[in-house]
Amino acid sequence: MSKIPVSVCIIAKNEEKYIGECLKRLEPYGFEIVVTDTGSTDQTVEIAKQYTDKVFGFEWVSDFSAARNFCVSHASNNWILTLDCDEYVHSIDVPSLRRIMQQYPRALGEIQMKSLVQSRGVTSYAVDVVRRFYNKNYYFFEGAIHEQIQAKDEKQRGKAFEEITLPMEVIHHGYNLTPEEMKKKSERNLTMLYQALETDPNNTYMLYQAAHAESMRGNYLEAIPLYERALGMIDTVTCEFERLMIMALGVDYVRTGQFQKAVALMERYADQCKTAKYMFTHANVLLDSGDHLRALLLYIKTIMMPDADTLGVNKLHCFENIIRIYTEMGNTEMAALFQQRYEECRQENDKIVTGTPSGE
Repeated sequence: MSKIPVSVCIIAKNEEKYIGECLKRLEPYGFEIVVTDTGSTDQTVEIAKQYTDKVFGFEWVSDFSAARNFCVSHASNNWILTLDCDEYVHSIDVPSLRRIMQQYPRALGEIQMKSLVQSRGVTSYAVDVVRRFYNKNYYFFEGAIHEQIQAKDEKQRGKAFEEITLPMEVIHHGYNLTPEEMKKKSERNLTMLYQALETDPNNTYMLYQAAHAESMRGNYLEAIPLYERALGMIDTVTCEFERLMIMALGVDYVRTGQFQKAVALMERYADQCKTAKYMFTHANVLLDSGDHLRALLLYIKTIMMPDADTLGVNKLHCFENIIRIYTEMGNTEMAALFQQRYEECRQENDKIVTGTPSGE
């Protein structure tokens, strides 16, 4: 089989813990690999050179887009797949990927990224949809932190992109951190985010990310005004991050005891945010506000959604809450029925956490 004309572009700094496995997982596909190192003091560069001769140094200028675009500039192919060192390709349907490249030359490829996370000492996973595949003739990265793919043609900016879900499974290990490691990472991000907001104070995406970083540190009262400020600039919900922002604000309202605000917020945007993740958060808000019956109905609706698999471990939590509410109602028959479905869902979660391919 001929090599597929894709360049995998990776930026790295002190990633000796992850980069070897990341590059090893790419070997079966014959992709060109380009690594840009931004100042490692460990064995990152030496490990990378075992897999590719395209390893380049780049002086860090506190700008992730600058590093990514530099990396892409050294790619021989037009099609670019961007990965981080802690993201491991689990599987790729290569024939389907070829067809996508031929049929949709200007499309942005989206990956369902399964991120391993720690909660109460237990490893589970969350699912996020991320844009990682694009043709460098039409797109580039923009933004110093939480960089986004942007159209090179200014006339196309602000318009909806053609997006295609890639036949690819990627496991992200970078969120499987201790609370201390996560706090350190969020502190670094906050510094860069506030710097970005000094030059672009009305950037709703940066406001969202700054609020999220504050919330990750437990600073909910600092996060809420940032979320509210960003949300006040939006007329209609059109982007994934806008849905995530509404959900996060609802959760932080609950965390600060503002239950009526949380319920009103989630209901206000429910018609614009018909996804399993939004419904799950809406159900949680109702449950925390004491409306158990409406929460139950919404949890059941959530697990029936076409995109329910994007919930990750939260699909398990849906079942747990359904079982809990039915038990409280004295309906042991329905509780037992959903207990069986919970066990099936838990087995699938365990496969993903341990790295067992789906279907085995």
